[in-house]
Amino acid sequence: MHSEVVASRSADPRDSRNGNGSPQLDAVSLAIIEQLQQDGRRPYAAIGKAVGLSEAAVRQRVQKLLDQGVMQIVAVTDPLTVGFRRQAMVGINVEGDLDPVADALTAMPEVEYVVMTAGSFDLLVEVVCEDDDHLLEVINKRIRALSGVRSTESFVYLKLKKQTYMWGTR
Repeated sequence: MHSEVVASRSADPRDSRNGNGSPQLDAVSLAIIEQLQQDGRRPYAAIGKAVGLSEAAVRQRVQKLLDQGVMQIVAVTDPLTVGFRRQAMVGINVEGDLDPVADALTAMPEVEYVVMTAGSFDLLVEVVCEDDDHLLEVINKRIRALSGVRSTESFVYLKLKKQTYMWGTR
């Protein structure tokens, strides 16, 4: 298990909001995020040394980034080692408004993320389950039972080759 930081990106030197309401980050905030992406438990003093700030200033910046929802500091696990042996991507076609279906999917504990898409599917959903029976129950009894779900197509993961969260500041 290791810690990762999930971050959004910007390059404005002011810590303000851009046109779409997202915080704009200066180079120092981006450098702090990069330090935490390498090691989510890195001490603030070490980060301060790397980015040219005091420990207290780093602590304040990190707290502000967390409060603004720019990043999270979380433990990322390998699902297999914690008892989740079946993962799948599920493509979903919806009749009518996507929002109620997306909201219902978001509330399911087995659903890791929900993406509204343009293309062959209206929604893409990643599902993490204990085993094949659990996956079948989630897809057949819960996802397909949602009002507005027209069809689903499941893509069962056979082997995870790459999973990274280092995209935040490039």
